[in-house]
Amino acid sequence: MSLNIVLVEPEIPQNTGNISRTCAATGSKLHIVKPMGFEVTDKHLKRAGLDYWHLLDLTYYENLDDFFQKNSGTFWFCSTKAPQCYSDVSFHDGDYLVFGKETKGLPEELLKDNLSRTIRIPMISDARSLNLSNSVAVVAYEALRQTNFAQLKQQSEYLL
Repeated sequence: MSLNIVLVEPEIPQNTGNISRTCAATGSKLHIVKPMGFEVTDKHLKRAGLDYWHLLDLTYYENLDDFFQKNSGTFWFCSTKAPQCYSDVSFHDGDYLVFGKETKGLPEELLKDNLSRTIRIPMISDARSLNLSNSVAVVAYEALRQTNFAQLKQQSEYLL
């Protein structure tokens, strides 16, 4: 399965580094929409991504308009304000999982205009949100699970 992870205005380099590693390990393409809250040379970004950078398919965009002009397909907008659970939708090859910045999420107008494609991860009512890199991993692996982890190695080299 080809999966697209989209980060809109990420602010924390460690999160983006962790997400980069997840994308590299799953063969997912990473799309980053500027502005970012850090430089791509940030040591925390590089450290969090470890030695997986050569496996990453990464594209940068100047803003959301630039991103949408250059991409088409099915977009799933991930937000704590979404009406439906991420595990209740059907993901397909080439889908885009779109995540907002750590402090504010995605623009509310974007969510309102795409309510039927807006999904959330359940949590207790007193919790504001999960960490961005954890959220990306949860939703991405559900999308991959739905396609039986196509193109991913499923057997360990080690004996238990």
